[in-house]
Amino acid sequence: MLQNIRNSFALAWSNIWSNLFHTMLSVLGVVIGVGALVSILSLIDGMERFARDQIAQTTYLNAIIIRSQPYKMIDNVRIRKDSVQSLNNANVSSLQRTLTKPTTAYLRRSQVAEVQVGDNPQGVGVNATATGVAIEPGSIAEVGSLFTAEDIESSALKAVVNKAFVTAAHIDGPEAALGQVVLLNGRRLVIIGVLADKSSKPQQLYFPITLLSPRELSEDTPETILEVKQTEEIPALKDEIAAWLKANYNHAEQDFEIVTNQSRVEQVAKGFLLFRVIMGLIVGISVIVGGIGVMNVLLISVTERTVEIGIRKAVGAKRRDIVMLFLAESVTVSGFGSFIGVLFGVLFTMIAIPIVKAITKVPFQADYTLNTFLAISIIALIVGVIFGTYPALRASRLHPVDAIRHE
Repeated sequence: MLQNIRNSFALAWSNIWSNLFHTMLSVLGVVIGVGALVSILSLIDGMERFARDQIAQTTYLNAIIIRSQPYKMIDNVRIRKDSVQSLNNANVSSLQRTLTKPTTAYLRRSQVAEVQVGDNPQGVGVNATATGVAIEPGSIAEVGSLFTAEDIESSALKAVVNKAFVTAAHIDGPEAALGQVVLLNGRRLVIIGVLADKSSKPQQLYFPITLLSPRELSEDTPETILEVKQTEEIPALKDEIAAWLKANYNHAEQDFEIVTNQSRVEQVAKGFLLFRVIMGLIVGISVIVGGIGVMNVLLISVTERTVEIGIRKAVGAKRRDIVMLFLAESVTVSGFGSFIGVLFGVLFTMIAIPIVKAITKVPFQADYTLNTFLAISIIALIVGVIFGTYPALRASRLHPVDAIRHE
């Protein structure tokens, strides 16, 4: 059986080379369809990766956020509650011990505030963030340093700012910002570092959350951040956190909100999946046209090789052998056209990407994934089988005597 399959494909390849120009014209639809499919899928994959990178720059994807809900709705009116439940360091540590996966947990509180820098009486508007760790995941100090665990524990009067803050405060560069005193809510904070901020964030100022009094934390409750190692762990841990809150707090569902950024990635993925399916269906028309071309090649081949088919059947070839012969040729022709189409699609994207970059000024790249090439291989196989079945069956039904006498 394997020998017959091998011989069928060898003969199919020989027929393709003997009629190469005719074959190429007939499978031009496959070449164009597959080339367009490769280009579209790789460009969409690149767009999706770019979107994920942009989301990752603005939000930490491996974080689960627990927020207190200080307001309630009464008759469609938003009213602040008399008391607000929140987590503190002891509660967070207790929560961590119950989780089945390791996490890094800390408290964080942000507020919009006005600060003074040095002796400059002019205020600077900032997003002041009290943090329980050395800023945010992936943060790097361009100059100076970030907070240490000792700074957080000892309530050090220190601050870390971003470049936008340096510009807004009219400081002559990040180096000159080090040692500057910032007055925030009566506290004199010394700048120890400036972030290497690549995003377009507004003025940011970070300081240890341990500087805040219990009264300040109760008036403006902090949120709890739990960082996981893998994004896939988030759904299960989210359920565990919800169960812990429900077991340890009355009205937990009304007083706490659990937020993950994974939903944003899922929304983007759904959007690109929809786009990918729609464009794939449109381009699929070209593939169908190419399949018809393959069927045309094989029908002509059946006519030209009628005598050969008759001789094969006369010397003992069975119907399945004839079917296998022409199906092998159909799959080979489709695969050959798909291979040329892949090269065409890759070449097209290599030409298109610099044009896209020049027009949009966006660092965008096509993304050639294994799924794309697997999809193309499956399409080639399906086209070969579907559009080669009729010519193969027609060839197998020829009577040996009538086939040999055919002129």
